Amino acid sequence: MNLATFCTTWNDPEVVQLMTESLDKNVIDKDEYPQTAELEARCVRMLADLFHSPFPTTTMGTSTTGSSEAAMLGGLAAKWRWKARREAAGEPTNAPNIVCGPVQVCWEKFARYFDVEIRQAPMNADYLLTPQQVLDACDENTIAVVVTFGQTFTGRFEDVAAISAALDDLQERTGLDIPIHVDAASGGFVAPFCAPEIIWDFRLPRVKSINVSGHKTGLAPVGVGWALWREASDLPQELVFNVNYLGGQMPSFTLNFSRPGGPVVASYYNFVRLGLEGYRKVQGANYAVAQYLAKGIRDLGPFELLFGGDPHEGIPAVTWKLADPASPFSLFDLADELRMTGWLVPAYTLPPDQQHVTVQRIIVRHGLSVDMADLLLNDFRSALKKLERRSRSVAGDDAGRSGFNHDAEAAVPAV
Repeated sequence: MNLATFCTTWNDPEVVQLMTESLDKNVIDKDEYPQTAELEARCVRMLADLFHSPFPTTTMGTSTTGSSEAAMLGGLAAKWRWKARREAAGEPTNAPNIVCGPVQVCWEKFARYFDVEIRQAPMNADYLLTPQQVLDACDENTIAVVVTFGQTFTGRFEDVAAISAALDDLQERTGLDIPIHVDAASGGFVAPFCAPEIIWDFRLPRVKSINVSGHKTGLAPVGVGWALWREASDLPQELVFNVNYLGGQMPSFTLNFSRPGGPVVASYYNFVRLGLEGYRKVQGANYAVAQYLAKGIRDLGPFELLFGGDPHEGIPAVTWKLADPASPFSLFDLADELRMTGWLVPAYTLPPDQQHVTVQRIIVRHGLSVDMADLLLNDFRSALKKLERRSRSVAGDDAGRSGFNHDAEAAVPAV
């Protein structure tokens, strides 16, 4: 009933057992736990193949604590590649910037923690980053453009191919070669299965790195993300540390060091158990529920859909706003009413320049069935009736108080 979180909230019993048996496995200690390290390496190769790396057996990649850490690794690699190019050309390296649209807070953290200017394009009326916004913000100090493939605010995909084409044209005109990092935290584990025709990954040579979240649409328990680079050369060697004090030579290029191996083991279990067809069925079912909910919410009357769960446009999610700006109740009121019946359906304002727009969003994850969707829609109807009755009652009280106040004012002599 928590429809706000992107994270996995239901796991197979076998996954729970694997997590229990892996409590004492430190994934960073590859000498002591070589099979955990082998499972991690297999997962990286599988994902490299899934994302169409030209060299899937040698693509550099790693598990992380989540897609936020993976995103920061992609950003750091971009910064060091840019720095090396600038130093080789004898150019200053003191003003790196990163260009993006409305992003998850991890990118704001990356910019602040690692001293990079973030050039965040304002959200337009279409709610997505555009190629022109990217071109307007890029210059010789841009380390990368971050394209969000599964936007946090609406669930929609930004157009990676169109932005890549615009950057290709920019390079032809100016010589600026600006790479793309794709933040596919949510979209990376749905589009390959349900919309494989969308070109967003390493099929685009300008895409140098990708982060995905294993514990979101990857179906793994909380605690695992993945960072991958198109080619080994896209991960600067300066970011790889070799340590030997755990009993063997172990390369490490994560921000974290010790971390539990359970989520990695569980990820491998899901990959081999479900396979391509299994993920297609699970995510296809999620999209079907999202579209069912979208129709039900639209039919309720007072809402305008911003995204209705189309797999060619975004992740399994539904986002809407009030159709009437003068509505007597707000989406925050509706969220409070739904919380009273156990549903967590968040309401929030959008980023600049759409901060005046309040939306509400449902993330459909594995475990939310059509039967549960019917229960949710019934609670929607009940909540709307309560809010409408409350609005009429308040309006009546205001009218009564308004008449009394007018009389009172008339009785007060002028000064």
